[in-house]
Amino acid sequence: MRQGAIFDMDGVLTDSEPLINAAAIAMFKEHGLTVQPEDFLPFVGTGEDRYIGGVAEKYQLPLDLPSAKRRTYEIYLELVPKKLRAFPGAQQIVNSCRDHGMRVAVASSADRIKVEANLTQIGLPIAIWDAVVTGEEVTAKKPAPDIFLMASRKMNLRPAECVVIEDAVNGVQAAKAAGMRCIAVAQTFPADRLSAADVVRATLAEVTVSDLQG
Repeated sequence: MRQGAIFDMDGVLTDSEPLINAAAIAMFKEHGLTVQPEDFLPFVGTGEDRYIGGVAEKYQLPLDLPSAKRRTYEIYLELVPKKLRAFPGAQQIVNSCRDHGMRVAVASSADRIKVEANLTQIGLPIAIWDAVVTGEEVTAKKPAPDIFLMASRKMNLRPAECVVIEDAVNGVQAAKAAGMRCIAVAQTFPADRLSAADVVRATLAEVTVSDLQG
């Protein structure tokens, strides 16, 4: 039986993808470049360095990445109070895990400033989690398994005792590479792109503790 549930954040708990997408597009516009929302899709779930850097490379735009990321977060954090919402079922599934004696963790490729803002906004603040891992804490980003392995260590659990809830292709690959059960929610990518997961549900609201425990 799985004893720990590791939640990705963006696209799983929060509908933040449109906001970071809009913020990054606005940042590129300030640099005189018009980019498209779909330009970012290959880099979803890989962290903001790659999310922004990958699109800059596509258009061969020389970019000071730390500065560009800072500006993107400035725009993003202005949007959070007005527009960021939890996906239906987010608080319920986290609470259900706790009620069933499971430990809960967030493992997000985003930087801590974004993780804290998002989790506070959706009513699942950092203090309620048994472990939180952010993008700054791991060098190899998803689809590498490092972020999920660190989350399991922080919860004092073996990888086989953990289940990951993901929405992105890179995240599913990372979970399986970590040797963990994976539940995918088709909230960002279509279900057929997520078929490497053990279970695919259309939305987080459809995920049950039975799914997680396997």
